[in-house]
Amino acid sequence: MEIQQIQQTTRQVPLTFRVVGTGNSAGTDKTITLTDFHAVVAGYTGRDPEAVQHHIDELAAIGVAPPPEVPMFYRMDSDLFETSGEHDTSQNLTSGEIEPLYIRHDGKFYLGIGSDHTDRDIEARDIGDSKRACPKPVAGEVIAVENLEGLDLDNCTARSWVDGELYQEGPLSGLRKPADVVERLLARTDIGDADFMCLGGTLPLLKGKFVDGTSWKLELSFPNGTTIEHNYKIKKGSL
Repeated sequence: MEIQQIQQTTRQVPLTFRVVGTGNSAGTDKTITLTDFHAVVAGYTGRDPEAVQHHIDELAAIGVAPPPEVPMFYRMDSDLFETSGEHDTSQNLTSGEIEPLYIRHDGKFYLGIGSDHTDRDIEARDIGDSKRACPKPVAGEVIAVENLEGLDLDNCTARSWVDGELYQEGPLSGLRKPADVVERLLARTDIGDADFMCLGGTLPLLKGKFVDGTSWKLELSFPNGTTIEHNYKIKKGSL
């Protein structure tokens, strides 16, 4: 097995996350701040191998080369990950989606959400480049994970909206378990013990068609009532 080299990059502006449910007597939650970390987007993370292969075949039919491994891990620049909520893209067709976000910082794991916003025109030529061509909006709050093996997202509901219209909705039971994704990430890359952020895959689109929208909302709801949300806007023509 070839070990993929994923460069650890230093951000000009550190990323700070509020850790939900860690408030002190004053009601202030703890925070974590990441500056130097490996940035990754995981692809082909569906749990059903036949469905994944069907998707690979669909892409091959339009000229996209099949991945050398499944799941596939795409190296990103850490500056692409942003919590600001305001992002610029090219004039091409771009679109986003709701994804679980796996974070390791100082040896501890956290769960958040984000969007693998992607340039769909470039995607027809090179999937990795299409992902690196767009920002990766992420929520500014996360949940601490005591035991990654015990993190089960099957009963969590993910939703996304574009320009106010429901775009995705469903449980995350169709994705590989978080521990599976992270174990494969660490086994196939040179990340080692360093900090990382990894977007972990997404749900099918309700209407099966990418939407080139300007306003996006992401939401992940847990059985206990906890919800993580993020809103972001896209401005075209600035890159």
